[in-house]
Amino acid sequence: MRLLIVGTLGGQLTTASKIAMQGGAQVTHADDVEGALKVLRSGRGADLLMVEVHLDIAGLIGKLQNERVHVPVVACGVETDAQAAVSAIRAGAKEYIPLPPDPEMIAAVLAAVAQERGDLIYRDAAMSSVVKLAEQVAPSEASVLITGESGTGKEVIARHVHKCSNRASNAFISINCAAIPEHLLESELFGHEKGAFTGAVARRLGKFEEADSGTLLLDEISEMDVRLQAKLLRAIQEKVIDRVGGNRPVPVNIRILATSNRDLAESVRQGQFREDLLFRLNVVNLKIPPLRERPADILELAQFFIQHYSKANGVSERPLSVEARQSLMSNPWPGNVRELENTMHRAVLLASGAEIGAEAIRMPDGSPLSGATGPAAIAAQAAEAVTRSFVGRTVADVERDLILDTLDHCLGNRTHAAKILGISIRTLRNKLNQYTDEGVQVPGPGEARG
Repeated sequence: MRLLIVGTLGGQLTTASKIAMQGGAQVTHADDVEGALKVLRSGRGADLLMVEVHLDIAGLIGKLQNERVHVPVVACGVETDAQAAVSAIRAGAKEYIPLPPDPEMIAAVLAAVAQERGDLIYRDAAMSSVVKLAEQVAPSEASVLITGESGTGKEVIARHVHKCSNRASNAFISINCAAIPEHLLESELFGHEKGAFTGAVARRLGKFEEADSGTLLLDEISEMDVRLQAKLLRAIQEKVIDRVGGNRPVPVNIRILATSNRDLAESVRQGQFREDLLFRLNVVNLKIPPLRERPADILELAQFFIQHYSKANGVSERPLSVEARQSLMSNPWPGNVRELENTMHRAVLLASGAEIGAEAIRMPDGSPLSGATGPAAIAAQAAEAVTRSFVGRTVADVERDLILDTLDHCLGNRTHAAKILGISIRTLRNKLNQYTDEGVQVPGPGEARG
């Protein structure tokens, strides 16, 4: 995350800067509003502005709007600055942070405003195959389209692609095409020249130039206006951009990643998305399955969120009870990982015993999870039961049962069983001879165990 701190407040913002950097933020400083605007115009960019409350925050936000710069603002001041804090919020600041800075509050505000987490947590085979493909194509220069329902972790996968790419040491710039108004998005992407429109008092570099030599993520690209899609297509094809109001092309060297929670092929048929742009973006498609189709990830992610929010809220980390695990595994999770994260955050806060019980696994209004009894929930429960059945057993025991059950399924046909198991017929025969020597019943050809 890129943080721009504006002002000094007697060095207290320097302390806030150190706290932010400890949390992984890249911090830039500016003494005043004009200095902040110069940083933003230069292409260095920021995901969040932390501004001294006695500076002209209303004027800053007005200039950001006039110059079509889309970035959230947080005001900072001493605890006695109540009136100034109110004025800053009314002017458009998202939050107010009292100083001296509290590390937990700064971390919470950064997380809430920037909404950025790069943890890639998975266990399910369905997700493993997606990650494997992502890592395979990451070193290339190919454009990648990442698709899936909202909340499945598309941006997390995009960051993983960048991390595994040859551009990992350079910038990763993300822009949410659905969150920025249409009339601002063009300038946000391509920048603008001085005088390009009313309020354009200086040249401003856009996300394409910020991401030069790195990676640009176009999040929810399906929401982009068709007119702007044509300009984007040219930028991808020719590796040049035109700033708004500019009269000469600007070369850029970036790798494009894009995400969508919609079926873009259907959007093409409806005339809402350019087919040629889809072809350019969809060189490789990483399709992330919904959480209900990757049941082995549910408890893995739940445990991760328990650790994270226990630490963030200063409470002891507690294990999930058997009933709580069953409740999680039976829920359909229409909101996917994002819904699971919010649920576990609530559970950490609501749990009162030595374990996180089923009573703490609740909806935002306090009602129990709805649960489900459909095929997906039954499969999830079965997967959890199978996982629990492995505990306390040796690998040799589990392997023996798998081989004999497969052979039983094939009515004793060694060749078919070996193919299903992915081992050679010789290895299978050696295993079966070993089991016979140990006194275990092994079905012969055409037989099944009794």
